[in-house]
Amino acid sequence: QVQLVESGGGLVQAGGSLRLSCAASGRTFTSYTMGWFRQAPGKEREFVAAIVWSGGSTYYADPVKGRFTITRDNAKKTMYLQMNSLKPEDTAVYYCAARRDICSGYTCYDASWYNNWGQGTQVTVSS
Repeated sequence: QVQLVESGGGLVQAGGSLRLSCAASGRTFTSYTMGWFRQAPGKEREFVAAIVWSGGSTYYADPVKGRFTITRDNAKKTMYLQMNSLKPEDTAVYYCAARRDICSGYTCYDASWYNNWGQGTQVTVSS
């Protein structure tokens, strides 16, 4: 199991930017896929972005393409989500997720495929 701790959430005006971080415990993540999901009040948890730790393949949900960027820093064992041009509809609790496996096809986007989760960080975008 890997422990995940998110940070970087907050309140920002529409059009602004935030960078979320997900610090992971463990010795190595070369065979991991890590991702970001979000959940707004009254809605189901939805996929935002994912990255294969080794190789760096990335996946994005359509609503965030071109605005959000997922990256990872191997030395710091930290994954990031740079969020630009934020919109009020981006308001949600953002969760970091991981699985010791390489995602393929739909699994990259499926919350039930991931088996390690952080506690979440609130992002609020005001209009």
